Amino acid sequence: MSHDNLAPGEPTRRTKPRVAVLFGGRSSEHAVSCVTAAGVLSAINQDKYEVIPIGIAKSGQWVLMAPDTAQWSLAATSLPEVPPSPQTVTLAEIGGEQQLIVASPNEVPKELGAVDVVFPLLHGPFGEDGTIQGLLELSDTRYVGAGVLASAVGMDKHFMKVVFEAAGLNVGPYVAVTDRQWRKDPEAVRKQVDRLGYPVFVKPARAGSSMGISKVDSLAELDAAIEEARRHDLKLVIEAGITGREIECAVLEGRGTDAPRTSMPGEISVAGGTHEFYDFNAKYVEDDAASLSCPADIPEEAIARVRELAAAAFDAVGAEGLSRVDFFYTPAGELIINEINTMPGFTPKSMYPQMWAASGLAYADLIDELIYLALNRKTGLR
Repeated sequence: MSHDNLAPGEPTRRTKPRVAVLFGGRSSEHAVSCVTAAGVLSAINQDKYEVIPIGIAKSGQWVLMAPDTAQWSLAATSLPEVPPSPQTVTLAEIGGEQQLIVASPNEVPKELGAVDVVFPLLHGPFGEDGTIQGLLELSDTRYVGAGVLASAVGMDKHFMKVVFEAAGLNVGPYVAVTDRQWRKDPEAVRKQVDRLGYPVFVKPARAGSSMGISKVDSLAELDAAIEEARRHDLKLVIEAGITGREIECAVLEGRGTDAPRTSMPGEISVAGGTHEFYDFNAKYVEDDAASLSCPADIPEEAIARVRELAAAAFDAVGAEGLSRVDFFYTPAGELIINEINTMPGFTPKSMYPQMWAASGLAYADLIDELIYLALNRKTGLR
């Protein structure tokens, strides 16, 4: 990878660009972020990049981590977690560059050196929702992935649907429920949901990795599902169940003025019995609970349409870097967009890198391309 097209005065030229890999975080997806980081740290080209792993503890503290990835395995009995530390890492501008600083109690802060780009492998609130992106924009630090607005819209399933509808994309029936609405008039919410028909899926509006999602088959189950979702987010989205196959498409930002690139679409198959839908355990814990077929076994014209709509969704929210776009493909051949994920998982089981691998772009090369895009993108308004 060449960085010769970086403008003069933008980041300092080094033999090896310095990449800070940021993971963990304050959301319920902390463990998933750790596993994602393990995958990236294992695959990133250490000969090409100087990599600095930085974990964010659940308290929000930034911690300098060892490069050993074995501790981030996702086991059913023990979820990985970034531990708190007496040393805290911060970003500060020194000499015109963004420097990593380590501060310890009763000690003079130590400089770790400048950072060329941050790879924020954070999922959920306080990471994927525009908050960390805002911090990096304020500090004039380049980073991988979507900016502030796209991250915020992509995190909020309600406003995501509003944007998709405005862009002319086909969105399924849904109800958005705020904390005030549920506390003030729960019966009105129940009537709204009843009009959707059952089954419905009750979801936290701003959580991912299927956290807090329940399939509800009757009114009798609704309140319990709402309260479960409210443990993750006080704002909810309740969606009508859609009969259709789950089709996904990976999107990668184009270089320069090029259009977004799309992978061959993939199809998720979930093993029956213990999983009614693609839940957390099926995604991350149980090795044989879900599988991906790529390319999906759908007609060629449907494949082309999925790729076209995935790129349109990417542009609709103003995404950058990467996204995974999910659809339902109905028996009638209709494509209904479900959601966009602006920081899809990079675990060994994650669909985003699997779809690109099946489309001819290997995992390490995908990481390299994302860093390239970030290094060649300015911060601020663009």
